[in-house]
Amino acid sequence: MRRAASVRSVPSRRSYVPFHVPWTDHREIDQVSDSIRSGWLTTGPKVHLFEERIGAMVGARHAVAVNSCTAALHLALVVLGVKPGDEVVTSPYTFAATGEAILYLGARPVFADIDPITLNLAPEQVARALSRRTAALLPVHIAGLPCDMAALRAIARRRGLPVVEDAAHALGAAVKGRPIGSLSEMTCFSFYATKNLATGEGGMVTLDDRRTAEHLRRLSLHGLSRDAWKRYTRTGSWRYDVVELGYKYNLTDVAAALGLAQLSKFRAGQARRRLLARRYSRLLKSHEAFDRPIEEKGNTHAWHLYILRLRPGVLRIGRDRFMALLAERGIGASVHFLPLHMHSFYRRTFGYGSGAFPITERESARALSLPLYPGLTRQAQDRVVETLIDLADRHRR
Repeated sequence: MRRAASVRSVPSRRSYVPFHVPWTDHREIDQVSDSIRSGWLTTGPKVHLFEERIGAMVGARHAVAVNSCTAALHLALVVLGVKPGDEVVTSPYTFAATGEAILYLGARPVFADIDPITLNLAPEQVARALSRRTAALLPVHIAGLPCDMAALRAIARRRGLPVVEDAAHALGAAVKGRPIGSLSEMTCFSFYATKNLATGEGGMVTLDDRRTAEHLRRLSLHGLSRDAWKRYTRTGSWRYDVVELGYKYNLTDVAAALGLAQLSKFRAGQARRRLLARRYSRLLKSHEAFDRPIEEKGNTHAWHLYILRLRPGVLRIGRDRFMALLAERGIGASVHFLPLHMHSFYRRTFGYGSGAFPITERESARALSLPLYPGLTRQAQDRVVETLIDLADRHRR
């Protein structure tokens, strides 16, 4: 059996390596306890402090906290004026939220195929997908690897189109030293439980335009007039006005408390993720069954996910069977993503079938995401690598 250099023997199959474990400690407990003691459970001072710190971290003048990245995407498209009949060009290699945010407005998600190496939108495919009805571009930074933003921004400028980035995976990523969050009209982040910075549920829009930020903030809380959240404070007023149709998308202070605690150790967590990702790549480098994710020179990968791909023609089994065998061995893994256009809703609504976006379909079918989180021990990672190599050797053609 082939063995990776410096990797220890596989422990008992009864032990389990989870796909994800939250990185929490006394800091989250202290911050949440402080919120409870303060009397602020819903949107309050911790939300606004969290916004300020995220905005500063990504280099944006404004940040608006909401209760999910889905809400962030939806509101970003609302303030851009996306309407029924419009089209928004995006990737089919993404989670359901990306398409849903477009569909909520009666617009159509128009998919463009991906680059086979990066798994991000291929700019040349985006250019082909444009039409007179295109209202915006919505690139997705898969796994935390930045898209080719220079090329996508150039396409957008030529057509006078705004860009909204789906950066659910990309907090901490950067393009040539500029953080994701400061490159486009609006950038949308996720703080879901599995993300690099987690508030359980939560999201954020970062941007530079003050008026747009005020509009987003108003829409996130029922369309109420400015500072309506202060109406229960000593300096606030009970009187407020509903100035437009809004939504219930505000983040709570309890969630923001978790976010502030996570922010205090974010840099350390990112360093740990980077170390683990590079170690995976080093230990799996010599095995012909695996294609490893890339890091691009000059850009910073956020390493939300480590997406490994099974190399075609090497194994007698496909990805789904390989995943089942990993589970039997006690290794938690996942798939990011099943192509959006292949789900039954999109097939039924838009008539998509196999072959519509061949690169997305091919790459998705051979992809699996490995455990990657700050608390993953060297011993557990060794176990993952040993199991991958053992299964690949047992099922070689």
